[in-house]
Amino acid sequence: MRSKVLVVVVALAVAACGGPAGNDSGLKGANQTLGQADVNPRDPAEVADGGNFTWPIDNMADTWNYWHLNGTPADGSRILRTFMPNLVVQNADATISLNKDYLESAELTSSEPQVIELKINPKARWSDGRQIDWTDFESMWKALNATNKAYQTNTKTGYEDISKVERGATDQDVKVTFRKRFAEWRSLFSPLFPKSVFDSPEEFNTGWVDAPKITAGPFKLGSIDRTAKIVTVVRDPAWWGERPKLDSITFRQVDRAAQADAFANGQIDWYDIGASVDSYRKAKSTPGAVIRQAVSPDYMHVTFNGAESSILKDPKLRVALMRGIDTKAITRAVIGQMLKSDAQVIGNRFFMLGSKQYQDNSAVAAFDREAARGKLEELGWKLDGEFRKKDGRELAVRLVIPLPNAVSTDIAKLIQSQLREIGVKIDIQHVPLADFFEDFVNVGNFDAAIFRWLSTATPVSSAAGIYTLTEGAVGQNYGRVGSAEINDLLQRANSELDDTRRFALANEADKKVWELGSQLPLYQLPGAVAVRDTVANFGAPAYANNPFDYIHMGFVKK
Repeated sequence: MRSKVLVVVVALAVAACGGPAGNDSGLKGANQTLGQADVNPRDPAEVADGGNFTWPIDNMADTWNYWHLNGTPADGSRILRTFMPNLVVQNADATISLNKDYLESAELTSSEPQVIELKINPKARWSDGRQIDWTDFESMWKALNATNKAYQTNTKTGYEDISKVERGATDQDVKVTFRKRFAEWRSLFSPLFPKSVFDSPEEFNTGWVDAPKITAGPFKLGSIDRTAKIVTVVRDPAWWGERPKLDSITFRQVDRAAQADAFANGQIDWYDIGASVDSYRKAKSTPGAVIRQAVSPDYMHVTFNGAESSILKDPKLRVALMRGIDTKAITRAVIGQMLKSDAQVIGNRFFMLGSKQYQDNSAVAAFDREAARGKLEELGWKLDGEFRKKDGRELAVRLVIPLPNAVSTDIAKLIQSQLREIGVKIDIQHVPLADFFEDFVNVGNFDAAIFRWLSTATPVSSAAGIYTLTEGAVGQNYGRVGSAEINDLLQRANSELDDTRRFALANEADKKVWELGSQLPLYQLPGAVAVRDTVANFGAPAYANNPFDYIHMGFVKK
């Protein structure tokens, strides 16, 4: 399943402007049924043995250490999950199953104190021949629990609550004792990395930048060609589990704007339609293509920078800007033409549209141009010509987006136009995609930034690192916005074993995040992909994307 942090996905699709299509042949919007995948499910006997599947990616991995600050972008995560241990599997309906290839059992054996006991599959081995054992878990916990700040980790959630990791009856028995209860404990240690990664901060931070050193999965690394921007994984003959159907998977970097044509030309085997009307239309007209759709647990948003160095350090100013942005108009312009029904904005960061826990908490920052103008005046930002100034400083916000990036460019221009109407200047800065996260988002080099968050089956713990504010550590709180109250709500939620109470606390935390103006959610993606009609067990997986079904995916027998 997805680990503690949300995976970042860059939006790189062509957007179109205009209202909802009202088109019977269009995609479903927020009226989709949750928990249903659309993947052309086939019995393994119907899937051909062999073949190569070409998978488009937006960018090469900045590091192959998922747990490093730069390790969370989706493309790198999806590649490494073909060859690293995913201890649990996230299902289409957002439930979690144990991955028996790695763990024979995982049980909560005590609540006070909380103790979990894991039994590792004795067949599970690292590529250097060593059995996976309890010391891998211990080393990982020590690196991620935030006691040594030299480890540049992207999360501490859950690991900071553990008091000790011990050997059980054998080296393949792991006993984890918590000093504070952690409800979503099944999300821990996945993907698992070998203890050598955690030997030192230097090894953790830089040792896996160029390539993974040790693996343990159904595939292994075949090659990395940074010039051609291609990564190939091949079947690992040492794999102890069910044999994958495919011989290999080739991950090839292709600009989003070019993916529909690359697919039509046979250069890739699928692509994410995302928010691109153009890509949607091309998929409909491409011979041998099928559009598959399922609820997508990811959404587009704007992150605001609240650090002391940012012009947006005042939460009241951030909320005023949010009130000047018409998210409904943006959502209609970007995805409305593809949908049968009216496009809906999202008003929650922890729970997706359609889920039982979802509630719209956005009232405090709801679009109201006059209220936005009034608040700016109250804060001392007075109109001076077209834009506002305070103490001689112009209210100019640097909005950073990656290039090439048609969707984010269109969103940025809409925001620029909308905020101009309340006297706020938006300076759009395009930066190379390869540098967007590592040199800008991750290090807080922006006033505002546009990208996507991918949610998980453990929504509270996986989002905690984004909204928790920790002195001396960023995690994934790229905007450096938070409060002791939000920290407390999230800590209480993560330690609450009762689902109803845990989700209620998460919604309370979401309300506080709205009040601080750290992020502005825009829309939830329709979850549509274009894929060859000959492909089996792959398509729109709903929540079953962590990992994808790399074992059974392949091509239907002719």
